[in-house]
Amino acid sequence: MSAQNASESLFDQMHAFGHQKIVFCNDPHTGLKAIIAIHDTTLGPALGGTRMWAYKTEADALNDVLRLSKSMTYKAAVAGLNLGGGKAVIIGDARKDKSEALLRKFGRFIKNQNGEFITAEDVGTNPRDMEYIRMETQYVMGVPESIGGSGDPSPITALGVFMGIKAAVKELYGNDSIAGRSVVVQGIGHVGENLVRLLRDENAMVYVSDINEERTVQVAKKYGAQAISNNTIFDIEADIYSPCALGATINAQTIDKLKYSIIAGSANNQLDDEYEQGRMLLEKGILFAPDYVINAGGVINCYSELMGFSKKRTLQLTENIYEATRNVLKLSKAEKISTIEAANKIAEKRIADIKKVKSTY
Repeated sequence: MSAQNASESLFDQMHAFGHQKIVFCNDPHTGLKAIIAIHDTTLGPALGGTRMWAYKTEADALNDVLRLSKSMTYKAAVAGLNLGGGKAVIIGDARKDKSEALLRKFGRFIKNQNGEFITAEDVGTNPRDMEYIRMETQYVMGVPESIGGSGDPSPITALGVFMGIKAAVKELYGNDSIAGRSVVVQGIGHVGENLVRLLRDENAMVYVSDINEERTVQVAKKYGAQAISNNTIFDIEADIYSPCALGATINAQTIDKLKYSIIAGSANNQLDDEYEQGRMLLEKGILFAPDYVINAGGVINCYSELMGFSKKRTLQLTENIYEATRNVLKLSKAEKISTIEAANKIAEKRIADIKKVKSTY
């Protein structure tokens, strides 16, 4: 591919996703290779986590950061926050390639965006990494509580997913009690484990699965859940499937195997193709609570830190995910469109409305 064609295809991708800016960060001294994608800043600065992952190709990294940053725009819009959407990816193995120098250099690149992009932790990064980034720029959230941050956002993210599950249960069964309902939680990292705790506290019957079998057994024992193998996820008949690991578990291969009434989890981009699989789920009568609507707890936590809100206010905003989910499900039913299309419609309307406000001065 010639350089000209490469640049054309890059701008084509930006145009297709609707991005404002992509920043490529390269530093041979620290080994940093990163991409910052700023999707839309109509509602406010672009906020999004930094993911560190050993992508097979740079094209995979670019595709991931474009998809994730766009969903951050929509996530903030549906949650009613005054934030735009962005995301960053660092290409590398978080266990081997991460260093203080690399993270601080990355912080310098964020600083150069002058507040247009604010980051936080994501897959492959943690609060300690955010501390290193904070040494170079103020535009980072999710730093430890000991240095004035909001700390680990996992309990808040899990609470939002829990409220989304209750909203979906209410839509399907007429009341939002989940006592006795069966839930398969796939992926029991920090968010997944907190979700298992909330579900068991309400007496749901919970099955847990994770690629780490030792952890699966440990979490199952701790909360009185049932451990299941990762490759039996789609053989089980249960009320709710809650994907809380990486995305695209609902794809052309798995969609026909689904024996669930509701899909509601914390993983990003759960549908491999949101329009195609969104429609297929609608036709199959499976209620899908769009991931970016119900996993907004993390971004709410960062927004609260940014605005200086109290913990009580953070919890109130997170509990609002219940109503946000209900609104999406109602619109989907009224217009006979998939829930992901309904969520996108609500997000796009809010962005368009605020554009009118901002263009008047």
